[in-house]
Amino acid sequence: MIALSAVEKIYNLGAEDVHALAGVDLNIKRNEYISIMGPSGSGKSTLMNVIGCLDTPTAGTYIFEGEPVHEMDDNQLASIRNRKIGFVFQTFNLLSKLTALRNVELPLIYANIPRENRIEQAKLALEKVGLSNRMKHKPNEMSGGQRQRVAIARALVTDPSIILADEPTGNLDSKSGEEIMKIFDGLHDLGNTIILVTHERYIAEHANRTIHLLDGKIRVDEKNNN
Repeated sequence: MIALSAVEKIYNLGAEDVHALAGVDLNIKRNEYISIMGPSGSGKSTLMNVIGCLDTPTAGTYIFEGEPVHEMDDNQLASIRNRKIGFVFQTFNLLSKLTALRNVELPLIYANIPRENRIEQAKLALEKVGLSNRMKHKPNEMSGGQRQRVAIARALVTDPSIILADEPTGNLDSKSGEEIMKIFDGLHDLGNTIILVTHERYIAEHANRTIHLLDGKIRVDEKNNN
């Protein structure tokens, strides 16, 4: 499904080149549940950006469902993101003036889905995360955990090939964080492919496989006993 080979990402900072990724080889199969760990500056956010088609490799190849992402232009990358990738961020990124239902509906508007179908799909996504009773609430009327559930529903609504979650529990207390991870666990059980970045070991252990990055390289790629 996902194949990265000898992927490098180099940022030029004036007189200095920073190797954010240094020869990464990574294969991810459909329906895998993967966590990515590493200290600050290890390259984990850069790796997520490359996998999520938010950035392209400086060198190496990236094949996503048979398509050569490393050769794509900005419009092609945007098409992949909109059709095949659902994003969940630490800061929720919800529009404060819109209800939960309208926030979840937004990706479908960009995809030119008819309004009647949009509403039905958005309701279904909110039901999957246990928020069918909060559809008409705005973000400031919900807890942090509930706002993150809305963000997960928004990521799900287009039926993406993969869900990418960047520190999805980072702004939540431990109880709310564990509830969010149970949602990801359930989504994986339903057949979703999930890749998440975290700095918490107990969060990473929800996944079936954990990748440890250091200095832009994969140092450990291990299966979890869960």
